[in-house]
This record gives sequence, structure tokens and C-alpha cells, in this order.
Amino acid sequence: MDRAPCLSLLLLLFLAVAPAGWLRAQEDDDFGVLVMAHGGSEAWNEAVLDAVAPLREGQPLEVAFGMADPQTLQEAIRRLEARGVRRIAVVRLFVSGSSFLDRTEKILGLRPGAPAAMPHGEGPVHEDAHHGHEGLPDGAAEGGGGASAHSMALWRVRTVSRFALSEKGLAEAPEMGVILAQRVLELSERPEVEDVLILAHGPGDDEENERWLENLRQRTSCLRHYAPFRRIEVLTLREDWPEKRRAAEERIRAFVERARDEDGWALVIPFRVHGFGPYAEVLEGLEYTADRRGLLPHPLLTEWIADRIRELREGEFRPPV
Repeated sequence: MDRAPCLSLLLLLFLAVAPAGWLRAQEDDDFGVLVMAHGGSEAWNEAVLDAVAPLREGQPLEVAFGMADPQTLQEAIRRLEARGVRRIAVVRLFVSGSSFLDRTEKILGLRPGAPAAMPHGEGPVHEDAHHGHEGLPDGAAEGGGGASAHSMALWRVRTVSRFALSEKGLAEAPEMGVILAQRVLELSERPEVEDVLILAHGPGDDEENERWLENLRQRTSCLRHYAPFRRIEVLTLREDWPEKRRAAEERIRAFVERARDEDGWALVIPFRVHGFGPYAEVLEGLEYTADRRGLLPHPLLTEWIADRIRELREGEFRPPV
């Protein structure tokens, strides 16, 4: 890989901190933004709210936490529509672009499959625990514990709006590679004896898991040009699937143990929206250094959201079917 693109991306660490480049909406517009995020602990949620705060100026913006929870989506849509919004850009803040995409389209009425909401605002519950998502049903996976339960009910929201949805996840975003590089370089002391481990949640399906890994490997490509690290590895824990998780834990622990056995040191970086998730428990008893922040806080993630808003605003808005 050419160094030039990597150097250009790294410059964004210094250029993207200024809010001047962030989106400004036109006055008297019917456009608004709905950011979907997994949700978790209070600190997890606050990190997302802080990230979108600079984008609220001049345009209606709401956040719906939950694993495509129709209740939180309905509430956010009502607040937007109460401000005159009729075109809603839905920015999906998930690691994988496939996470909850089909479910979200059903809830918004963009494809069939979700029952209509009942008069009091809730619909029939469909127990639907796994969708290739990056979080546990109780929010502990992304939030690191302490989150209230997310409903997995499925029903269609009531709305008079049209929608445009972002389809790519953070694992596909070159900007996230810059964040990873910064996190690693802040920890590194002797790269020639350091083994870097990027850890992510991962889905249950083997083919989908390989797509996660390939996307994340691409995000580490720039890092390989900045310091002579001994190894750089990407692994997924596959947290919600016990059999696959056990095998994944063995691989993760073996990587960290090998670093010490070979007189080196492991640097562990979570590829999560926020926090370290269950990785401290998985690595209990091992010697390593970790950055426990996740992708947030970082101005490049705010810029990524702003870019999705720009793209969606200029695109097609679909009405419910």
C-alpha cells in the first residue's frame, strides 16, 4: 500500500478537530437526522451524545439507542416530526453495515415484515435475539455492562416522513483506521518487540465473520507503515455464540501469551464504538497494555457521521410502503 494515502489520513487527526467543516443545515428545511446507536452504560450513551453534539446546531437531530428498537425509533421520529421534519436521514452507528439493516427497514416500513403498531404504541413481540449485531441483548457487549435491557419487539412505527438510511459500518470507514493508528502509537514504546491485537465483537455466521475480519485488516493497513511492529493481528470474540466464543477466547489469549513468551509485549485495542467490553475478563491473568476507550471519543467519528448526513441529504428518500 502506498504511504501517501496513509499520510493524508493521518493529517485528519489534526485537521478534523475544528467544527468549521461540520454540517450546517439550511433554515426552514424539512430535513432532520436520526442517529441509531447500540446503547449501553451511561458512559457509553454519553460518549455518543457528545460525538453528535456539534452536529445539532442548525438542524434537528435525535439519537435512538437500542438494537433497532422500534420504541426508541418511534420516540425519536415523533420529536423530529414535531419540529416539521419530513425527510429523515438515518445514520446507523454500528461496526458492521449489515447490523440491524433489514430489521430497521421493516420497522420504518421501507420493506414488509413488521406488524403495525398497536394504538398504545407497541406491537407484538418477536423474540429475535441475534441479527449479526455487535452487542448483547442487555447492552453489555458494547456498553461494558450496566445497561438496561433493550427490547427485541418488532413493529412498524407510525410516521409521515420519508427515510434515507446509511448502509456502511465503521469497519468499512478508512477514518477508523486513523483512530486505531493513533490509539496504538500512543501506547507503543518499543514497536520492534510489540504485538498489536485489534479486538472486535464479531457475528455468529462464519462467512460474515470473515468479512468483518477483512474489513478490519484493511483498517490496520496504515498502521503498518508507521512503526516496525512485530505483529499486527485482528480477531473477533464472537461474544454471543458460546461455542464459537470459547474457540475465539483461546486464540485471543494465545496471541497475548505468545508476545510475552517471545520476550515481547502485547498492545490490545478494542474496535468498538466505546469502551473495552468484556475483554478485560477474557484476558484476565495475562500481561498486556490496552487502550480501553474504543473509537469514541474522537473527532474523526463525528466527521464520519457528518459525512453520512451530507451523503444522505443529497440522496433519495423513500416513503413507507
